[in-house]
Amino acid sequence: MPLPTPQDVKPLAPGAELVAMTRLEGRPVSQLTFLEKSLLFAELSRASYFSRTIAGQLAEDVGFPETRFYDRDGAQAYLFGNETDAVICCRGTEPNEWNDVRADLNAFMDAAETVGRVHRGFKREVDDLWPRLEKALVSNERVLWFAGHSLGGAMTAICAGRCYLSHIKSSPEAVFTFGSPRVGNQRYINHVKLNYYRWVNNNDIVPRVPPMWLGYRHGGVEVYANRRGRVSGVRGILRVRDRWWGFWRTLTKGRIDHFADHLMGEYLWVIDKALDQERAGLHAPALERLLKKIGCPSVVEQHPPEAPHFVTMREGETDDVTEVVEVTETK
Repeated sequence: MPLPTPQDVKPLAPGAELVAMTRLEGRPVSQLTFLEKSLLFAELSRASYFSRTIAGQLAEDVGFPETRFYDRDGAQAYLFGNETDAVICCRGTEPNEWNDVRADLNAFMDAAETVGRVHRGFKREVDDLWPRLEKALVSNERVLWFAGHSLGGAMTAICAGRCYLSHIKSSPEAVFTFGSPRVGNQRYINHVKLNYYRWVNNNDIVPRVPPMWLGYRHGGVEVYANRRGRVSGVRGILRVRDRWWGFWRTLTKGRIDHFADHLMGEYLWVIDKALDQERAGLHAPALERLLKKIGCPSVVEQHPPEAPHFVTMREGETDDVTEVVEVTETK
C-alpha cells in the first residue's frame, strides 16, 4: 500500500514562513536533551517537504545557516549545517511525485549493498541520491545526524547505514525518524548498529508496513506515544487496547486515527508537549526508563533555566533571510 501523504504540510501563503520552535543559539546539537534533539529533527523533517527557500529560512532561524538541496529523479534530501553540526534530512512521500509513489508501492526486497535484503523501492530512491550525498559528506568534519519522516525516514535509515560503512570519516552520531516504515529483513537491520531512535505515534499505520509476514523488521529503539500523546512503554495487549481507544476517540471526531496520527504536525505536538513537561521538571517515567536502558543521557543538567534554547517566535519577529545553496540534478 502507498504510504499516506503528509496532508498537514500545505503550501504557505505568499510571504508566510514556518515558525521556528527550536533555537540552538550557538550550542552544538550534542548538548541538547533527547527531547530537544527529537523536536529539532522533527522540525527539520517537516521543513524538508517545503521549497528550499522556506526550508532554508526555518533552518536559519533554528541555527543552521547552510542549506543544500539535492534532487535526483524525484528523490530529494536536504543538508542543513553550521560550524559544529550537519544534518541530512530526506524528504518523505509527495503525492504528485510518481517516483515517490512507485517507491512506496514497490515492497519487494532486493539484496542490500551489505548483507540481507532491503525494500526495493526505498533502496532505489537512495540509489538516486547517495552519490551526491556521499560527495557532499566526504570532506565533512562536523558531527553528523540523520532525520526523516515517513518515506524520508526509511531513506534516512538506509543513507545512515551506507555512510557508516563507507569511507566517509564522519560516522552518523544518531538517526531520528518519525512514522518510518519497515526497511529490510532481520539480517539487514542487524548488520549496522547505529544510535537509531524511531518515534511512533499511537495508531500511525505506516510503521506497521510493509508487513512482517513479508520478512520485514524494524531497527532501532522505538519511542512510542500513546493515545494521550505521552511517551509510553506499553506493549502487547495493553498496546492494542491503547490503540483501540485512540481510534475510537478520533473516529467520534470524524477522523481516521491510522492516517491522522501519521501527520508530521501530530509528531511535533507530541514531542513539544513532552518537552514542556521536561522543562517543568515532570519527566515521563517511561521515557526515563527507556533512556536509562539504552544508555542515552538526557543531559538536562547542561541547560541552565535562565537560558533556554527553545523559543517560539513572537508575532512580527523576523530574522535575516538565509543564503540557500541549491544542488539540483535531474535526469
